[in-house]
Amino acid sequence: MVARKRIICIILLLICFLYGSTAQQVSQTIRGTVIDKESNLPLEGVSVAVIKDSTVLSGAITDGSGAFAISSIPVGRVDVAVSFVGYKRVYIPNVQLTAAKEVVMTIEVESSVETMKEVLISGARKGEAINEMAVLSARAFSVEETQRYAGSRGDPARMASNFAGVSGTDDSRNDLVVRGNSPFGVLYRIDNVVVPNPNHFAVAGATGGSVNILTSRMLSNSDFMTAAFPAEYGNAIAGVFDIRMKNGNNRQHEYTAQVGLFGLEAFGEGPLSKKGKSSYIFNYRYATLEALVKLGIDIGTEAIPYYQDLQFKLNFPMKNGDNLSVFGIGGYSYINFITSNKLRPEKRDIYASKDQDEYFRAGVGMMGVTYTHQVNSHEYSKTSFAISTQYNRNNFNRIIRHVDSLTENFVVDSIYPKLAYFFINTRYTLAYTRNNKISARSSIRYGVTAEMFQPFFTDSNLLEPQFETTVSNFTWIKRLNTTTGIHLLLQPYIQWKYAINEKLTAVLGVHGQYLTLSNSVNVEPRMSLKWQFKQNQSLAFGYGLHSQMLPVYQYFVQSNAGERYNSKLDFIRSMHAVAGYDVFFKKDIRIKAEAYFQYLWGIPVDTFATAYNILNEGSGFDRFFPGKLVNKGLGRNMGIEFTLEKFFTHNWFFMFSASLYDSRLRASNGKWYNSDFNGQYILNALGTKEFKWGKKRLNTIGIGGKITFGGGQRYTPYDTTLSQLREDAVVIDSLRNSKQFKPYFRFDVKLNYSCNTKRFTHEVGIDLVNVAMYKNILRIQYVSPQEPAREVYQLGFLPIFYYRLDFGIGKKQMG
Repeated sequence: MVARKRIICIILLLICFLYGSTAQQVSQTIRGTVIDKESNLPLEGVSVAVIKDSTVLSGAITDGSGAFAISSIPVGRVDVAVSFVGYKRVYIPNVQLTAAKEVVMTIEVESSVETMKEVLISGARKGEAINEMAVLSARAFSVEETQRYAGSRGDPARMASNFAGVSGTDDSRNDLVVRGNSPFGVLYRIDNVVVPNPNHFAVAGATGGSVNILTSRMLSNSDFMTAAFPAEYGNAIAGVFDIRMKNGNNRQHEYTAQVGLFGLEAFGEGPLSKKGKSSYIFNYRYATLEALVKLGIDIGTEAIPYYQDLQFKLNFPMKNGDNLSVFGIGGYSYINFITSNKLRPEKRDIYASKDQDEYFRAGVGMMGVTYTHQVNSHEYSKTSFAISTQYNRNNFNRIIRHVDSLTENFVVDSIYPKLAYFFINTRYTLAYTRNNKISARSSIRYGVTAEMFQPFFTDSNLLEPQFETTVSNFTWIKRLNTTTGIHLLLQPYIQWKYAINEKLTAVLGVHGQYLTLSNSVNVEPRMSLKWQFKQNQSLAFGYGLHSQMLPVYQYFVQSNAGERYNSKLDFIRSMHAVAGYDVFFKKDIRIKAEAYFQYLWGIPVDTFATAYNILNEGSGFDRFFPGKLVNKGLGRNMGIEFTLEKFFTHNWFFMFSASLYDSRLRASNGKWYNSDFNGQYILNALGTKEFKWGKKRLNTIGIGGKITFGGGQRYTPYDTTLSQLREDAVVIDSLRNSKQFKPYFRFDVKLNYSCNTKRFTHEVGIDLVNVAMYKNILRIQYVSPQEPAREVYQLGFLPIFYYRLDFGIGKKQMG
């Protein structure tokens, strides 16, 4: 209670200070570039207008380089309309202008089949995918809009979990469960390059973690896809997060400083030279949850997590429309779970082991360069090269202790090493794409991605026989010992988009995949069809084959004799079929419904009859080490999804998403079971209302909320008798995932206040996660022979407070 009062007092003081600093009339500039969406060519003579409340405030015509600039626009929210003969009109609602930062846009317009007139159908409606080859099961990830989502903590993955078909019901992690699939089936891609797990506290074999390294302010609008991806995406069976890092402002230096209960952040962007158009952008964050622990807020553990990360991008426009960019991300995180110094049984800890000390370290880094070449007026190519590394180091020490009969305190008898592993997976990626706009009706895109892996994996586990107490008689098992070797994943593709007429569009493609490690080969045809039968309504259908390799370390797991028994496992293969209906009302309301079926085969399962299936893995903070496997498992996911969305206009937005689904897996015993991720339903309702106030209406109060209600996690019951006999958890294999926790429920609230002065924008806010303090069950945990099972609950109430200052330095540089 004291902690909450302190937080409220700080917020009130900041609001009083900010309200007193409100300035006079404040204006800002919108500028950018208009390009052909398919040829990448800048367009001259395009009309760009700024509109507010149906009134045109100002406008501009693009120059020979496709550039425009519109200045002296009052801060607030405006719409931008773009029109050009022979192209579909683009209408961008709700662009936010603040005092501290210019709005810099790259606007892509799409050719109309009816080339002699301006067509009023929007080329890319709000929420539609940026990649024109993705016509369904895909949506644009709008940074400006998703930042308002309550409970998202500024994490792009947690923001995406609000979309239909995506489930995120583990408060401690940001794993993306897409249509019942394992999270390790999700692909992350940044600026055309596959990125390793971009999360803090990540482990091998997962794509999620506690916090995403990528911060939303570094991102441009991106795409999130849940099925039947276009042919350019491969090595994924669940979903694709295609992320674009934005370019920095090339005329003015602009900065952001943020402080909060999670730590400190610094952001900056600006021109690299006064003469050219090159720019930089970066974000650095140092975070620790120490403040929350000292305030008495339950974060699920007494251990203090630390993490820091850096992202940057340098952009260099060149002659004739060419462009060179250099980008990078890096993050490092660590936490120590120390239980050997506890005198009494520790408090609730959902992460630490009661009889082990753990020292966990994780990191990821990637640096790349992308060169875009304008081949001619209708064709461009993009070449990217990147080096990335994912790092894990962990050490466990076993604690033997007893309880002193007089003091009732723990007394440590001995501590000895139990487990140690060290993972470095270095990846070299070369990606080439060429796009040819053949005509207004037709375009073709083809290319290849080559990924070279250089793994370094060591893992040793101490085998402790049940009735043996002499440590010197224990045996070390070396599960991984790979320090050399280079392996290649090659993925060529080609795809063709053809507008049969103004209403009917088809996309056909083929993706190939070859892995030298296991000599696996797959050819994957893809197709989709979209029928825009009315100006505001469309039907779409998609079909495709997809495949994915296992997490790299799984191919190198070995017996104690050194035999790598899973090195020749084939790809997991999948078929996606999906149909969708999309309707827009006016300019700001959208209803979308989709039905899908996914069939999977070649899934690794045990060589003997058990209920194990590897697609139950991929979540949580533990790696997985199955025995010898064969590609004989099956899977099936099917469901329906519904989204009602009112985009942010008239100072408010609302979204309701609902998913009903069923996810089943067949194991080596020939039986079908619920998958670990078969929650069966997930509902999200979220919205935000903003209020303008003050003399010049330069102050904004935002009030947002979110409710999530979904099926509880699946679990397998313990065999009580065997667990007591072995003094360890033993589940009933034949009852795999036959039980389900009570439904998951969470109510989040987000409050923020911002004001614009002449040169500064201040914002203070708080994200209140799980304000209802509902106890969601995380797992069933084995405790002791006397108490064989106990419910472990997820995070309780979590307040996340921040103060942010945006400001610009120096005069605007022309050019």
